[in-house]
Amino acid sequence: MAVDPKTLANHPLHPASPWRIDDSLDLYHVNAWGKGYFGINEAGHVVVRPDTRPERDIDLYEVIEGLQARDLTTPVVVRFSDILAHRLKHLHDAFAQAIAENDYRNRYAAVFPIKVNQQRLVVEEVYRYGAQFGFGLEVGSKPELLAVMAMTENAPDRLIVCNGFKDDSYIEAVTLATKLGRTIIPVVENFEELSLILKHADKYHVRPRIGVRVKLTTEGSGKWRDSTGEKSKFGLFITEILELVQVLKARDMLDCLQLVHCHPGSQLQDIRRVKDAINELAHVYAELKRLGAGLQYIDVGGGLGVDYDGSGTNFTSSMNYTLNEYASDVVYRIASVCNARDVPHPMIISESGRAVAAYHSVLVFDVLGSSALDKFQVTGREKQDYDGQEELPQPVRDLFVAFRAVSRRRLVECYHDALTARDQALQMFSLGLLSLELRGLMERLFWATCAKIRDVYRRIERRPEELEGLESILSDTYFCNFSVFQSLPDSWAIDQLFPIMPIHRLNERPSRTGVLADITCDSDGKIDHFVSLRDDKRTLELHEVKAGEKYYLAAFLVGAYQETLGDLHNLFGDTHVVHVRHYDEGGWWIEEVVKGDTANRVLEYMEYDVAELSPALTRDCERAIRDGRMSIAESQVLKRFYESELDGYSYLEPPAN
Repeated sequence: MAVDPKTLANHPLHPASPWRIDDSLDLYHVNAWGKGYFGINEAGHVVVRPDTRPERDIDLYEVIEGLQARDLTTPVVVRFSDILAHRLKHLHDAFAQAIAENDYRNRYAAVFPIKVNQQRLVVEEVYRYGAQFGFGLEVGSKPELLAVMAMTENAPDRLIVCNGFKDDSYIEAVTLATKLGRTIIPVVENFEELSLILKHADKYHVRPRIGVRVKLTTEGSGKWRDSTGEKSKFGLFITEILELVQVLKARDMLDCLQLVHCHPGSQLQDIRRVKDAINELAHVYAELKRLGAGLQYIDVGGGLGVDYDGSGTNFTSSMNYTLNEYASDVVYRIASVCNARDVPHPMIISESGRAVAAYHSVLVFDVLGSSALDKFQVTGREKQDYDGQEELPQPVRDLFVAFRAVSRRRLVECYHDALTARDQALQMFSLGLLSLELRGLMERLFWATCAKIRDVYRRIERRPEELEGLESILSDTYFCNFSVFQSLPDSWAIDQLFPIMPIHRLNERPSRTGVLADITCDSDGKIDHFVSLRDDKRTLELHEVKAGEKYYLAAFLVGAYQETLGDLHNLFGDTHVVHVRHYDEGGWWIEEVVKGDTANRVLEYMEYDVAELSPALTRDCERAIRDGRMSIAESQVLKRFYESELDGYSYLEPPAN
């Protein structure tokens, strides 16, 4: 495989030229996935630009250092509330422009699905920032509905869309919210829900607003392609919708059918799927209007993607369209169908939660240490590398030969020889024919040979394909103070890519490549796929960890789904969360702090009786004193330590000074 000499010279691990800030921007593709919200300053620190203006940036490393001074240690989720406000405005402006360009005779409003991030502070901020645009909320369960009923006090013009399966009490709550003056629409997901709506409408003497979800035939795309189409979980077949129309018509309530809804999928990567779904939904809307339905709203559902890797492609962690293109296609498709069928333009609703929330949260964590396979040093000379008395077996001798023979012309040959010799030596060890000392020598020789081959491989222009995976094999493991399962569950469960990079030292050339391991005891607790504009990378370029200094990494675009999907694997609970705002005079301030879970809290989640833990330990201390194994003073130290740890952060903390 030939490599362009310019590309070779600019390789991050190739010391041919001085390292610049722009090199880090390119290496980690910050401008591609950051969409103007993130950058790097002259100090080599990641900066956050809440409204994408460079002059209003916030130094993320400075924020973390400030949190440390406030006894808020990493891992921590930093939420930038101003980004939420900007995302909502960006969404509104994109549709406003599309509406003007297509002479659309109605308006647009988003409803934020609170399942995307159910944290109270996030939902309240989205609702507050969306007020100027008339944006509303979407709920998918009864608990979500009960929360939203209270949050939407005295806001009759803010829409509430109710999705998900609904029981009798769910529908009753919707009906009572209608009597309170809420503009609330239950979306019929299965036909049985209609009878519950009609039952409570009669009971409370209201004319409800009713929505219906259409089971589209249009296929989805990406990881959630099966969430749409005829086998999808939610929605009514056209035959069922026609039956619903007849039931409402017989009760003189066809005017109550006010919203038609679809679910085109989640994280739609291909704009063609969006176009097809909206076109099908628009025709359903037009036909229902022809039948006399009182439709006022067309809800195009979610699906608006986030370009996690910045490639702008039809890839599962990307999207091949922009927000403006999405808005333009939605408005144009609906307008075209309505104009052709001579029906009124409905108000357009979307449930674009991921696109609103993803950018505003950053997970920052510290590196605890690293493990390297290329740390083994040998000279390649038998008398200097081995001082034992045993005769060297042939596989070990072959490894000495392979190490010494590494050259540009013999890279693949030496690599194959090293692999063969290692396999033979391991087989001898399994048969009891190789001592532990010689196995250790074999191990050092093998990895030193691989490292030597890799170093030559990096410097050549024509690279053998057989050695492409060597960089990944020799990558370091960086042990990081966080839980993948708690804070980045989609990375583990569905191989979702998140941009990850250091937040400082970005004016230095990274000298290592690595994968990230969390602090859980599960082998799946790792991240070994990273964003790239061509394909996901198996390793991440990192800096050498310096003794006595913190090294911080961050995962970006984690504001959607990750916080509420997390579990308590190994009883690592919620991280600290801080809400950071920019102020006009320059700089940042902390608006809100939500402390992370303590050890006693996560134990209580698992139904441990925390009140009984300390007394049990105290009884054991008294036994130890009685038996002479512990002094009274030592027992007091142990008890104070135990109680302090119960009240401490569930993650690893730096030692007290």
